[in-house]
Amino acid sequence: MLTFEEFLRLAGIMAGLGIRKIKVTGGEPLVRRGTAFFVKTLKALPGIEKVTLTTNGLLLDAYLDEAEALGSLPDGVNVSIDALDPGRFRCITRDANRKPGEILPCIDRLLEKRITVKINSVPVRGINEEEIIPLAALARDRNITIRFIELMPLGSAAGMKPVPGAEVASLLEKTYGSLTSFSGIEGNGPAVYYSLPGFTGKIGFINAVTHGFCESCNRLRLTSEGFLKLCLSYDLGLDLRALLRSGVSDADLERAIGGIVVQKPKFHTLSGVYGAPREKIEGQHPGGMFGIGG
Repeated sequence: MLTFEEFLRLAGIMAGLGIRKIKVTGGEPLVRRGTAFFVKTLKALPGIEKVTLTTNGLLLDAYLDEAEALGSLPDGVNVSIDALDPGRFRCITRDANRKPGEILPCIDRLLEKRITVKINSVPVRGINEEEIIPLAALARDRNITIRFIELMPLGSAAGMKPVPGAEVASLLEKTYGSLTSFSGIEGNGPAVYYSLPGFTGKIGFINAVTHGFCESCNRLRLTSEGFLKLCLSYDLGLDLRALLRSGVSDADLERAIGGIVVQKPKFHTLSGVYGAPREKIEGQHPGGMFGIGG
């Protein structure tokens, strides 16, 4: 894996090229010792406006203790929760020792610190469809966003059956009332947000397959091993670890990154896998996102 120092060098170069937001993601970033100090250092880089974190929440409490001691909490936290039922939670997370109820106090702790919280959930047919309604209910009395993400048929997920975002929306409306488009600013990228009657928080949808947003995608991902991916559905990218460890200058790295980013694909290769043609959503999302993770 790249060292934190190597990540920071690349993040600084990216900031010079116009990246303004960084998400520390994974895999699970909190299994790596020193993540709290790493986030603090990222936040101090010139040009970086926001540093957020994505986690499954199982190590979140200990991370927050460390981050508070350092005096540098992330600007936002996305927590991946695909089930609130203890049995389904154990099956999905393969962790027999933790319960979803242990994560909720961490979410409330983040809200007390005025940190933006989003819960990410991926509905999968035959696995956690029944969790859609109770997960959405978490936003009834909390100022959080529950985001339902269409399953991307990549890797081991290729054999699973997705639940399209339109079906999730229909189920929510039958239970809670009409979804009303949210016109405010609620994120940095592809999600589309809605309000529900009587809800404090919001509902979001990332329908990457049935409603592609490739034309306005502003994201790059740097893997833990230093490969800069331009799109999750392509192998196209650049091995920055090899360049870093060959002794090249920052100027050389900047040229290499600029040269590969212009090759970012116009569309992903997942169209039609849900049995329907991909539709396009227009819109621009300035101030690019740079994801550091697995």
